[in-house]
Amino acid sequence: MFDIIAAVTLTLGAAALVGILIAVGAPDRATRLRMALGATIWFALVVSLGAMGVFSLPAPLGTAAIGAAVMGPFVAGLVALARSRSARAFALGVPVAVLVAVNAGRLAGAFFVALYAAGRLPPTFALSAGWGDIAIGAAAIPLAWAIYRGLPGWRALALVWNTLGIADLVNAVTLGIGSAPDSPLRFMFEHPDSRAVTMLPWVMIPGFLVPIYALVHVALFARLAASAANLHKVPLEGAA
Repeated sequence: MFDIIAAVTLTLGAAALVGILIAVGAPDRATRLRMALGATIWFALVVSLGAMGVFSLPAPLGTAAIGAAVMGPFVAGLVALARSRSARAFALGVPVAVLVAVNAGRLAGAFFVALYAAGRLPPTFALSAGWGDIAIGAAAIPLAWAIYRGLPGWRALALVWNTLGIADLVNAVTLGIGSAPDSPLRFMFEHPDSRAVTMLPWVMIPGFLVPIYALVHVALFARLAASAANLHKVPLEGAA
């Protein structure tokens, strides 16, 4: 029952995350439909491979598969941001407050804590990643409000929060790999291992949600840099 509840929650969370970003960032209906179709295919592929047990195969196949699921979309997103005007326009078109607010979905890190309590994840990985996500998700709500209201100091707060947010993702991925069974990069041998996140419904997190949230953080860094640059230009333009 717990896994069924998690599957429904994670699926709805993924749909809401993608839907919000596309709705506010895509310039027209055709682009929104293309992006929604691409995200649906990506999600379906992750779920299908998870159902077939591809991500939980013995090393090196399973390790390579989960590594590709996490890093492949993230790297592809970075390349698109670097080379594609439309990708940059999309990233810069999403309001800063929205980029922060969607991270409220990371309150789902509570599932990791629950899995640890059920004896299905190792303590270091589950508690660090779980509570880290909960903290970032909880802080996203008041920070997004502060940004929307334009309260003094919001840029500095957003920069600190964004740095901690992406560090939390890096930490979670590192600990997940470091505690995975048969992983050539394993450095933690707590019991149980992190095998659970390579199976459904939990593989939705590293295979779909983590790359999107990581790219959201990258987009937010870009938005903050652009915002700071524009802020510094204002006095110069006024003086001219």
